[in-house]
Amino acid sequence: MSSLPLVVMGASAGGIPALRALLGQLPADFPAAVLIVQHIAPDVPSLLPEILDRSGPLSVRQAVDGDPLRPGQVSVAPPNQHLLVDENRIVVTHGPRENRMRPSIDALFRSAAYLHRERVIGVVLSGLLDDGTSGLYTIKRRGGVAIVQSPEEAQFDSMPLSALREVEVDHCVPVTRMGALLDELVRALPQAEGNTMSEAEDRRLEVEVGISRGENAMALGVTELGEPSLLTCPECQGALVQFEEAGRLRFRCHTGHGYSGSSLLSEVTKGVEDKAYQMMRVLEESVMLMRRLGAQCEGQGDLLGAENYYNKAQEAEARASVVRALAQSTERLGYGADPALRTSADD
Repeated sequence: MSSLPLVVMGASAGGIPALRALLGQLPADFPAAVLIVQHIAPDVPSLLPEILDRSGPLSVRQAVDGDPLRPGQVSVAPPNQHLLVDENRIVVTHGPRENRMRPSIDALFRSAAYLHRERVIGVVLSGLLDDGTSGLYTIKRRGGVAIVQSPEEAQFDSMPLSALREVEVDHCVPVTRMGALLDELVRALPQAEGNTMSEAEDRRLEVEVGISRGENAMALGVTELGEPSLLTCPECQGALVQFEEAGRLRFRCHTGHGYSGSSLLSEVTKGVEDKAYQMMRVLEESVMLMRRLGAQCEGQGDLLGAENYYNKAQEAEARASVVRALAQSTERLGYGADPALRTSADD
């Protein structure tokens, strides 16, 4: 195990201003490697490393698979790739998405905690939903330090609030105080191991890190991590197993996709919404067609046929209104799309 301290940071919506402010506070001789997952659109080239590189004295670059971990080097996850760590190097993979995300904050945090244990400091910043909570819990259980941005100053407080609810956080501070705190903590990290995980938790961590690295989930034993849930994966329709972590439900399918309870609800709700809009489209198209057929009958003098088509069009229009209300209410049940993914996070 490397003795180099690691600071792993996770952010989503509203995270870029927080990252810029935080990196601007770190000194040029910062003695830890820094790795960042910021949720960004998967199909847009990222300018995030260049933006963050102008924030302070530390060098910031997009993570490259196989690069060594170096003190004072900041590495940012590439679009649509997981950023992980090995003992002494960076690992970039195209493993299954987790909580609908690739890169995943949880995947980075778990991989850091798996090998580097008490040498890891995890930081959760502004964002929606709960990516980062499970990974921060793992860092804490493996003897590392857990830090969360103060929810009241975060642009989006869902991720900080989720972490605070589920993890025994060591520090909850505004970004303006994080730089000095990190510098102090990094220079005083303990040398002794502080792992408090059970054997079963260690085994699950090993499997989940392997999945994020792109290894075969079935061969790793993903189906042995929990009980069958009777639910299916929204991405691949594979069977999901469910298990508890710190009293909260999590899910994995046999191909490797992972979900917290909140992210799974969001995906299931989105599926219902999509189907409702498809049904609404079919009904509205039938209304347009029946009106045209009615008009044709009317033009040919077939008033009875025209009335029949017009009546059916009214019935279909009423049904479409019901389905439209269903689609809109279902949309409100979900957590909505992450603003960080609607456009390039480099804006």
